[in-house]
Amino acid sequence: MINPKAILALRERELTRFVNANPKSKHYFERSNGWFQRVPFHWMLDWPSPFPIVAASATGATLTSLDGQTFDDFCLGDTASMFGHSPPALASALTEQAGKGLSYMLPTIEGAELGDMLASMFGLPHWQVTTTASEANRAVIRWCRGLTGRSKILIFNGCYHGAVDDVFVDLRDGLAVNRPSLIGQVQDLLLTTVAIEFNDVAALESALRNGDIACVLAEPVMTNIGMVRDAPGYLETLRRLCSETGTLLVFDETHTISSGYGGHSNSHGPMPDIMVIGKSIGGGVPCAVYGFTAQISARMEALNKARPAGHSGIGTTLSANALAMSAMHAMLGQVITRKAYDHMLAMADRLVSGLRQVIEAHGLPWHVSHVGARVEFVCAAQPPRNGNEARAAMDHDLESAIHLYLTNRGILLAPFHNMMLLSPVTQSEQVDRLLHALDSCVGELLEIKA
Repeated sequence: MINPKAILALRERELTRFVNANPKSKHYFERSNGWFQRVPFHWMLDWPSPFPIVAASATGATLTSLDGQTFDDFCLGDTASMFGHSPPALASALTEQAGKGLSYMLPTIEGAELGDMLASMFGLPHWQVTTTASEANRAVIRWCRGLTGRSKILIFNGCYHGAVDDVFVDLRDGLAVNRPSLIGQVQDLLLTTVAIEFNDVAALESALRNGDIACVLAEPVMTNIGMVRDAPGYLETLRRLCSETGTLLVFDETHTISSGYGGHSNSHGPMPDIMVIGKSIGGGVPCAVYGFTAQISARMEALNKARPAGHSGIGTTLSANALAMSAMHAMLGQVITRKAYDHMLAMADRLVSGLRQVIEAHGLPWHVSHVGARVEFVCAAQPPRNGNEARAAMDHDLESAIHLYLTNRGILLAPFHNMMLLSPVTQSEQVDRLLHALDSCVGELLEIKA
């Protein structure tokens, strides 16, 4: 075990090094008084540093800061740039579209082709476009309630599906509670949201057999509370129980698109009734999509015909704007390819093997989890089976110290936990530099006399 005092000592040393190495970022932060908390959005403060690095540019799997530092980027915009920063095909498409108008509230020729491209890649025949995955999940929940006539949804403890009110229910000591951290929450979500632990077949069957759940909204692999893999056969059981109980199965594949070409559903199965994909689908341009089966499409059309005229509560003015459509058209047509995944998965295998060697060499009670091009090392001995175990396994002090150490040596991980993404342009040398830096970090932590 690593001594907590050693963690504190290393972190204090690395904080000083970070401040000294980033004077321009520090100055930018200190003078940004027009922003609330000095950043354009609050999660920019979630990095384990006294102020965020200011990005100057990024290309491929490399980011350059305002202070001129170059970073091997394994965060990649927390999935938004998972296929690399500004791929040439995307940059070209955005430049061309910028000269033709950005938003018309009308379809484009790229959009006509894009629908077929989505259907081909993800295996669902019909699609709709939103501005974010949060918006897509909200729309899907509304559709599912309308289609089934049921008010409740089922989620998994520790899940995250964006800024969607309905999903902010946790299990604490086995009891469902409204998430206490929410700002301005006034509704009791427990009336319409059921939360259970991931991989708990008995709880799943009990909840669905009541016949009042409109949909299960899930990631096929949980990723936002650390990584929680599906137990063997669990997703197949989930699919079967949803079908038997008339419950719609929704997979939010915004993160698990990293699993392989066509996302986790096509790479590993089973297929959902509805699939949501955001972030990387537009290469970082704000957009998301949700796709659904032909049967769901027919039910949606019937519901639309039966409802009174007026706003459906689904969609915004910028949904399916021309810039987003061009971005997705370029990404699916030229960037998100089977060849790209071949490289991503090979780099992931290299990283996973190297991480396990570092852990074994130092005799650490840690483990590595990964699905496709998404990799995490977790500072706990056993892989968690559910959100509660994942939450308990987190060592925020140790994780933040490691993160800061790596940042100071030109390695960026995702700020929320030790998650790493491999892109089609990530190079083996970058993976090896990460492994060398982590090996050095662990060695220093074990050597510090506290």
